[in-house]
Amino acid sequence: MDKGFSVLHRILKAANVRQKVIASNIANAETPGYKAKDARFNNLLSNELRMQTTDPKHIRNGNGSDLDVEIVAENNLSWGDSNNVELNVEVGKMTENALTHNAAVKILSTKIRMYKTAIKGGN
Repeated sequence: MDKGFSVLHRILKAANVRQKVIASNIANAETPGYKAKDARFNNLLSNELRMQTTDPKHIRNGNGSDLDVEIVAENNLSWGDSNNVELNVEVGKMTENALTHNAAVKILSTKIRMYKTAIKGGN
């Protein structure tokens, strides 16, 4: 079917992973020594558009998984208890991630509606 469905599915999966990481940071905001993490998937779309394999012997991007998300520890300053979680930063990340997720859902919904219209004959 349409390659766009695959890309949108991967974006939604990546946004779900990032949501879990952000939620973990918020849950551990008061845990001494906890280091905030983030899930980065900025390269997901560019990797998808860059190269398409046409043979199973071709080299795949990344680690060979179907989801190119990197979970990294944040290197910002720590507080007195060595915890570096800043709630306002995490809420901002959560909002950004929700916007990404909602945009992907809206695009996916529109694509499905377009296919339904095409199948029904446009009326």
